Amino acid sequence: METYLDKILERTRARVELTRRERPFEELDRESRNAGPTRDFAGAIRAEGMSLIAEVKRRSPSKGVIQASVDPAEVADAYERGGARALSVLTEPEFFSGSLDDLARARQATTLPVLRKDFVVDPYQIVEARAGGADAVLLIVAAIPDPVAFAELADAAAHYGLAALVEVHSEWELDAAFEIAPDLVGVNQRDLRTFDVDEGLAIRLRPRIPADVATVAESGITDRAGVEALEEAGVDAMLVGETLMRAGDPARAARELLGIAGDEEDHD
Repeated sequence: METYLDKILERTRARVELTRRERPFEELDRESRNAGPTRDFAGAIRAEGMSLIAEVKRRSPSKGVIQASVDPAEVADAYERGGARALSVLTEPEFFSGSLDDLARARQATTLPVLRKDFVVDPYQIVEARAGGADAVLLIVAAIPDPVAFAELADAAAHYGLAALVEVHSEWELDAAFEIAPDLVGVNQRDLRTFDVDEGLAIRLRPRIPADVATVAESGITDRAGVEALEEAGVDAMLVGETLMRAGDPARAARELLGIAGDEEDHD
């Protein structure tokens, strides 16, 4: 039975091949050299206390449209005012309605480092991310089961100066992730095959991750109590999209998750 992930990866591979014909690798490689310095994504995650990676997300396959007409710059600015230390921007166009233009606009509006959130299956997407202004890329173990190909993508990210957030959803995926000795591990509590969410997964997997490897909890984070449980378990950061995107005031919603509500008021 074909899963959500199967469908997304099939379309992603087709999209990469089409884009490669329109913009050859060599052209992007030249552009990447003029992209300017990257911002320190890993440093933002490792800063003291819980770090928030706030996500710009228009829609999802499971929940449908969240905010179709969102202005990435406005949302990113609100996130920064709300205490986020980094941004995540969906760039997958077909299932999430994202784009690299969304990433560029969000990055230009803030001083925060930006993660390209996509289904990376080819080194072409790494150089595309660098040329497009990303500071980090997501590498999903479930999307790249071949360890040689996975290591190739991790090496490409390092070559282009991008941080790699290595995403897992199970103990065996975690074991596979450590074949490349990652600095940042994201535990996606949403199963990309079914889109079901296991809100306790990051806490259960945290003891299996070395203390010197930063751990990011992804998906299923909706309130301050959940964040406090993650902090208690030693999780370093959280990546939150839908909860913030659905909030009427994303800056305030970010502060509430971080436990700093009331420290700053918006007057926009």
